[in-house]
Amino acid sequence: MMEEYAQDCWCRSVTAFAAARMLSGAAPDDSASRAYYAAFHAVSALFATQGVTFVKHAAVRAAVHRDLVRTGKWPTELGEAYDLLWQLRTVGDYGGSQHVTFAEAADAVEAAERIMKAVHVDERA
Repeated sequence: MMEEYAQDCWCRSVTAFAAARMLSGAAPDDSASRAYYAAFHAVSALFATQGVTFVKHAAVRAAVHRDLVRTGKWPTELGEAYDLLWQLRTVGDYGGSQHVTFAEAADAVEAAERIMKAVHVDERA
């Protein structure tokens, strides 16, 4: 059951990443949001392979730092990348008159890709 959940999360990650990439040159707010969800679902898949699930986004973010970055499994830069995505998603989804720039959307896509690659390697270990 947990394997199915992990696989579903990974599929959602891949789909969200494709959307983020596609939207980056046209709709940066939406691109940043999709990039965040690509990372969120990838990390959720990783934790699911360990039998761990979360109800809240903040809990996933906390686990990234507590269980991956602080333990040395991931470099600090990946924790910072996750935080960047968290911040840009907030701006993109709830920023009111503040918007994600095209450059920030490109950064978000790159950050999501790095996180997805890290998760994919971790899942094989």
